[in-house]
Amino acid sequence: MPAPSSTTIAPAPAPAGDDLHHRRAVRLRQSLVVALAVVSGATDAIGLLALGGAFTSVMTGNLVLLGVSASQADGALALAVGGAIVAFCAGAAIGARLAGSPTPGDRVWPRPVTVALTVEFALLAAYATGWWVTGGEPGAVTTLALLFAMSAALGIQSSTVQRFGVNGMSTTYLTGTLTTVVMRLATGRGVREVRHSIEILLGLVAGAAAGAGLLMIAPLTAPVLQLAALGGVLVIGALAGRRM
Repeated sequence: MPAPSSTTIAPAPAPAGDDLHHRRAVRLRQSLVVALAVVSGATDAIGLLALGGAFTSVMTGNLVLLGVSASQADGALALAVGGAIVAFCAGAAIGARLAGSPTPGDRVWPRPVTVALTVEFALLAAYATGWWVTGGEPGAVTTLALLFAMSAALGIQSSTVQRFGVNGMSTTYLTGTLTTVVMRLATGRGVREVRHSIEILLGLVAGAAAGAGLLMIAPLTAPVLQLAALGGVLVIGALAGRRM
């Protein structure tokens, strides 16, 4: 009797159509992540210019401002930036619990991401309501409440994006993203390799410019940009999530 063959049969390659579908899903996710960066830019600009002079996602900047407030004995600034830091951390913890960690077999857009971003949307909607009720001129206490709501919202967004499991992907703390882009370009890598990172950086800048512009031209419409961008991400992500 002949000995059993030890030849290993290689698995059949995935159909070309499946590979194309996956690439399209990844491109769509990248576009949605850029839209989240727009939300971050607009929210940071509004917090910095209209709600106490604190950042809502750039916690490194807030830590610096906290030190400045201590040296200048500026209690109002310390309360704003200190509260924003605490709210951001609370939001990041909530986002981590809701979105979870990357797991084998994850879809390109996991359902927990939509759940977590829905909570972020609720916080931004609460801030928008307060902004509109006060006619875009909230008092001292309301200003802090709105700032903290936005900081918590971006904390959720910051940890939620980590569910995708893409190394270096972020929509809030982007100093590392900028450093990576510069390093890769300086070492001869092509622009194509860092194209998505550049798109995220440009989305952040565009969101900040639009948010600041709305504050100057039509202050009451400022929250519309944040709600529209995040709402669009939620709707598209939810509709395409299953196919992703």
